[in-house]
Amino acid sequence: MASSSLIFITGGVRSGKSRLAERLAVEIAGNKGGQLTYMATGVPSDTEMQQRVDMHKGDRAAGGYRWKTIEQPIQIGRLADSVSESDIILLDCVTTLLNNELFSSERTWDESFLTSVKDSIITGILSLKRRAGAMIVVSNEVLNESLKETNLVFSYGRLLGQIHQKLVKEADRALLVEAGIPIVMKEVGL
Repeated sequence: MASSSLIFITGGVRSGKSRLAERLAVEIAGNKGGQLTYMATGVPSDTEMQQRVDMHKGDRAAGGYRWKTIEQPIQIGRLADSVSESDIILLDCVTTLLNNELFSSERTWDESFLTSVKDSIITGILSLKRRAGAMIVVSNEVLNESLKETNLVFSYGRLLGQIHQKLVKEADRALLVEAGIPIVMKEVGL
């Protein structure tokens, strides 16, 4: 099996990163062939989140391309056995996945738990990437603001930063989206 590519896209809320990720997935599928697979981590827990989910579904449908959507709010690594090299995976998004993993358990946020959550997310993403034709991972840039000195917010920010660093290290491309404009942070032999 040929080595698959990993593209990491981050940016602020409503920066255009999901739209860019969808466009890149379609472009890769057009070049390589393959099934467009959207792995959604969001759980519509309120009206605003339901509207965002509906908007993203509508955007994909309006694009005229056939997407397979998989809703997996936690433990994405469990999906690795169902992925093939014909899949062009778009995982949207890491920040929601981290939130879901942290709050799906009643465990205390001790170092052991936090490390296991971080490792589970990274391992899950990389195992999906190894089996897929290509993988695009979307996340949010929430680390530009000062983190309030609460344990919960600080722990979340620290974990997210560690996850981002590992994914960027493994990525062939890393992009930051600002006001709809992608800024290349990393590009390796593509």
